[in-house]
Amino acid sequence: MHEDGFVGRIEWAVAGRALPGQRVSGDRCVVLETGGGSVLFGVLDGLGHGAPAADAADRAAQVLSENRAEPLDVLMLLCHRAMADTRGAAVSLALFDCAESIDWLGVGNVESRVLTVGPAGLTVRATVLMTGGIVGYRLPPNLQAQTVPVRAGDLLLMSTDGIVAESVDGIDLSKSTAEITAEILSRHSKDTDDALVLAARHRGGTSNGSQ
Repeated sequence: MHEDGFVGRIEWAVAGRALPGQRVSGDRCVVLETGGGSVLFGVLDGLGHGAPAADAADRAAQVLSENRAEPLDVLMLLCHRAMADTRGAAVSLALFDCAESIDWLGVGNVESRVLTVGPAGLTVRATVLMTGGIVGYRLPPNLQAQTVPVRAGDLLLMSTDGIVAESVDGIDLSKSTAEITAEILSRHSKDTDDALVLAARHRGGTSNGSQ
């Protein structure tokens, strides 16, 4: 599965695949306009794989779509309630603001990072603080979103645990988000799990259209 596009000035792409031998992946993503130029990105990893994992992730995706304007902690709680009778999922949410900041919140092991180019080359500007738990089964007592400043050109990278945590050295920010996600999926996906990676960045300048 490969999708990409623009929402206003934000370029995004996602690449994913099911566990080899399975027809359905339990990994999902959402890309949702929330108004005022902000975009909500969500990566959902249903526990395990196959249809039960996909059902859990689909429940969360629907909740996010229907309640996209709510704060991140409220969205996480709504997903938790909607998945109460499912396997549950790891969920990471990132609200990309038109004012060039990202609010993010993660429960479980969906990794989220912001990559930037500095004097020393490509570096990790920030990594989401992932809290333990399973959305739909056990939420941490305190859900508090983090805010990270970003500049035009910085890359938001979100990936499920079906992607091996790799060094940033192999990522070329001069490439499109579609190329970046396709290469990460090809080079770093595990043969033992579903896999999905999402990338997004603010291009700066004028709008390139919207989804």
